Amino acid sequence: MSSSFESLRKSFEDHTATVAVIGQGYVGLPLALRFVAEGFRCIGIDINPQRVQQLSEGISHITDVSNDELREALDSGLYEPSFDFAHIAEADAVSICVPTPLNKTREPDLSYIRAAAESVAPYLKSGCLVVLESTTYPGTTNEVLTPMLILGDHELDDDIFVAFSPERVDPGNLKYKIGNTPKVVGGVTEMSGVLAKTLYDQVIDEVYPVTSATGAELVKLLENTFRAVNIALVNEMAIMCDRMDIDIWSVIDAASTKPFGFMPFYPGPGIGGHCIPLDPSYLSWKAKSFGFYNRFIESATDINTNMPRFVVNKLARILNDEGKALRDANIILLGMSYKPDVSDTRESPALDIWKHLTDWKANLSFHDPVVEYVEELDNQRSVALTPEVLAAADAVVVVTNHSAIDWEMVIEHAPLIFDTRNAIQSRASHIHKL
Repeated sequence: MSSSFESLRKSFEDHTATVAVIGQGYVGLPLALRFVAEGFRCIGIDINPQRVQQLSEGISHITDVSNDELREALDSGLYEPSFDFAHIAEADAVSICVPTPLNKTREPDLSYIRAAAESVAPYLKSGCLVVLESTTYPGTTNEVLTPMLILGDHELDDDIFVAFSPERVDPGNLKYKIGNTPKVVGGVTEMSGVLAKTLYDQVIDEVYPVTSATGAELVKLLENTFRAVNIALVNEMAIMCDRMDIDIWSVIDAASTKPFGFMPFYPGPGIGGHCIPLDPSYLSWKAKSFGFYNRFIESATDINTNMPRFVVNKLARILNDEGKALRDANIILLGMSYKPDVSDTRESPALDIWKHLTDWKANLSFHDPVVEYVEELDNQRSVALTPEVLAAADAVVVVTNHSAIDWEMVIEHAPLIFDTRNAIQSRASHIHKL
C-alpha cells in the first residue's frame, strides 16, 4: 500500500479531507451539502458564474435543497461555491457530477466529462481520489477519464485513484435522499475502489462495492433500462387499450392486487428527465461496438419517444368528436416539467407535445406551478390558472400531475379535459383519459 493510500483513507475516516464536487445541479449540490452535513469541507464548483453567485447568496435553484439548508451550509464555513478550478489543488477527493446528454444522432456526448477532466487534471495534488458520478456507458471511467487525469509524475494507485459511483438522485422524492439511498462504487483498481467506499461510507448509510468501475457503470444503465422498457410496455398496452376501449388504469389497479410476480408501472405522455430517456441509448450504443443489438431497448425507445405524438393525435380525435378542429384551437397544457412537483423540464414530454401542437397550428399556453418559464420554448411563461382562463380553452391537457394544481377548479370550469396522467379521479363526459 502506498503512503498516499493510507493517508487519504485516514483523512476520509476522520473527516479532515477536503472534497470538491464538480457541478452544482440536481446531483452535485445535494451531494456537496451531504458532505458538509457530516463535517467535511466541500468546494462546490460550477462553470455557471450566475449559479455560483446565487449559491453564494444562499439561493437554491433546485427543489430538493431549500434556501435554509443552503444558508446553513454556508454559515458553517464548510461549503464554498466557486467557478475557479484552481481550488482543486486543495481537494483530497473530487466528485464529478456533470451532464451526459445524447447528441442529435442519439450518440453519447462526453464533452462535459472531458471538459471537467481537462479542468481538474492540472490542479490534482499527489494523493487524491477522483470519482465520476455522471451516468455513462461502460468503459468511460477506464478508457476516457483515467488517461486524462494521469499527467506529469502522477501514477495510478500511487498518488492518483479513480473510481465510478453512479448518482441515484430522484428529484422530489421525499423518502429517499442522498444519505439513505444505497450507493454503488467500483474502482478502476482495487485500491481505488476501497478508497471510494471509505469516502462514501462517511456520508451514505449503505455503500455497496462492485469489482470494477465498468461494472458500476453498467449498474446504473440496468436500473434505468429496466424502468424504460417496463414503461414502454405499459405505454404500448395503453395504446392497445385505447383501440379496444378498455380503461388501462383500472386494469393496472386490478393487476396490482397480485402480491407476487407483478410490479405496477403507469403509462403517460412520454418519459422525461436526464436519466430514463437517455441511459438505455448509452447502453445500446456501447453494445453495438461489441456486435450486439439491443432489440428490447430499441423497441422501448421507439414506443416511449412516440407517446407525445400519440397524445396529440388522440387530442385531435377528441376535439373532432366535439365538432372542433385542432388547428386554431385554444389548448392549455397543465404541467411542463417531466415529473410532479419538480421544476426540471429536461427531456420533458411536454416539450414534444408543445412542438407537435405547434405543427398543428393550435393556439398554446401552459400553466405550471413550479415552472415560471421554459427556456426551450423561448422563455414562454406560465399563465395564471383561473376559472376564466379554463373556460376560454377548447381543451386542457394534463401533462404533469402537480399536487399544487386546483383539480376541482379544473374539473368545474374546463369544457374539455384530456388527462394523460390519471390525475383526475372523477368520471364525467368532458374528461378523457390516456
